[in-house]
Amino acid sequence: MKRGNPDYNNDSGVAILVEYVMISGVLMALLFVMILLVNTNILETPADRLGYVAFTDIGNGVSTRIVEVYAIAPGNGTIVSSFKLPPDVAGKDYFIEVGTKQNAIDYQYNDQYVTVSAGALVSSVDLSGIGTSRGVMGNTTGKGINRISYDSRGF
Repeated sequence: MKRGNPDYNNDSGVAILVEYVMISGVLMALLFVMILLVNTNILETPADRLGYVAFTDIGNGVSTRIVEVYAIAPGNGTIVSSFKLPPDVAGKDYFIEVGTKQNAIDYQYNDQYVTVSAGALVSSVDLSGIGTSRGVMGNTTGKGINRISYDSRGF
């Protein structure tokens, strides 16, 4: 006497198991790909955009403070201005560099810049308003109180 459904032969159980394993494998591969894409597209990309915009704002703020100090700088003497910056941006510490580089179009002139960076994320802002008549240089971080100092002797 035969038991079970007579419509199924002996291979039908194996076919259902193989189908189940194949579908599960495809779904696991899709899940793995989605996990990789979700981390990049939902978490990292917006944080990098936020960091770039914040770095640009910080660079513009530092540039404005430098121009303000040089605008009220005395002919003979020194002036020091202190200010605070955000300690971190999107959980990352950052570094600010102020300096001079050669102009990319006309090599006889120099450009002054403020660069804010954290790893591979970099934002550079031109320092406008004082021209190259007064040289600027220095670096800092967002931690603590930052200072801009001007000395008419050029130190």
